[in-house]
Amino acid sequence: MRKLTSVLLYTALAAVANIAQAQTANIADLREGDMRKLAVHSTPVASTDTPFTGADGSEMTLAAFEGQIVVLNFWATWCAPCRKEMPQLSALQAELGGADMQVVTIATGRNPMPAMQRFFDEIGVDNLPLHTDKRQSLARSMGILGLPVTVILDRNGDEIARLQGEADWSSDSAKSILHALIAAPS
Repeated sequence: MRKLTSVLLYTALAAVANIAQAQTANIADLREGDMRKLAVHSTPVASTDTPFTGADGSEMTLAAFEGQIVVLNFWATWCAPCRKEMPQLSALQAELGGADMQVVTIATGRNPMPAMQRFFDEIGVDNLPLHTDKRQSLARSMGILGLPVTVILDRNGDEIARLQGEADWSSDSAKSILHALIAAPS
């Protein structure tokens, strides 16, 4: 009986791994333009439970978004490429955001809330959260070096892809990648 249970467990785990690999292989084929910089992992990378500060001032973790595809963007008020990229992330959220997908923005480092709000006001963004990672704990735990960095998390909260630097997240390629992830079986 114990061997049968082990065989069934191994088979189930292998099936899940195969689905995850097929899912990432499919999105890798959809990369065009700026999205060619998107590094797609062959297997999901476990996420972290390191807390950050939510827009309302409460402590939260990425677990709050489990069950959704997450486009997680690390940015700062002093980051010129962030200023160019953020409206495109806002457009992505406006078009695809909802129960299945969220764009989650986290200002990392010293970014006072008034400066963050002014940054969003100046570029016309009003639909993205003003989460913060003042001590860069989350950024460090996820290996974020430089800004901006955008990480795609699967519905389990695991990292499946990462893009270093600015990209057009409102492009057809970005939307195709996210549509494929949203449509993939959980």
